[in-house]
Amino acid sequence: MAALRAAGRQSLVDTVVDQLRDQLAQGEWAVGDRIPTEHALAEQLGVGRNTVREAVRVLVHAGLLESRQGNGTFVRSVADPAAVLRGMRHAGARDVTELRVALEAEAARLAAARRDTHDLLRLRAALTTLREKGDRDADADMAFHLAVVEATHNAAFIEVYRFFSAQVHEVLVNALGDHEMPAVDIEAHEALVAAIEAADPVAADAAVRELLRVPLEAIAALGEGT
Repeated sequence: MAALRAAGRQSLVDTVVDQLRDQLAQGEWAVGDRIPTEHALAEQLGVGRNTVREAVRVLVHAGLLESRQGNGTFVRSVADPAAVLRGMRHAGARDVTELRVALEAEAARLAAARRDTHDLLRLRAALTTLREKGDRDADADMAFHLAVVEATHNAAFIEVYRFFSAQVHEVLVNALGDHEMPAVDIEAHEALVAAIEAADPVAADAAVRELLRVPLEAIAALGEGT
């Protein structure tokens, strides 16, 4: 493997993200390959392991890498979604949230129709984690919604949502600020799981719309949208 150039002192995470994107684009690793360990990458880049960990996390959320507990981190895609990401960042928070409603409402309907026992166990576990982490844990909330989408058993839907969901939080934080982000409505999440368990697509659709009503109202109150 070719040595990576040393990262600069400023914006270390962004610098490492860019370097890893370059390595992927240049074919350093193929789809399905396991990338070097955090320790190895940290030594090659001359940065701390925490910096590498955060950079990898960014690329996992972007859909380029996949972390497999106990096995390491693997390449999911070598196609850099940077252009799409830039377009998403220029979209208004209202536009992004309305798109989220459309995606998640359909996902909930499909999940209610197709979920199996394994999906229900995952949803319940994600809901428990959400309760334990608190009502402002973005990662736990994203994991819950991804579990809903994965219950659709639609590979294309899952890939699109994995990519899209990473951008939702960034757009909302930019619009509302960390401290103005609405709290996660645990009861609304519980209602969504109950609807999926009951195999009721109509109730699942309604539960998602109620769940996302609060962030939409928060954005509307700020006049966000274009």
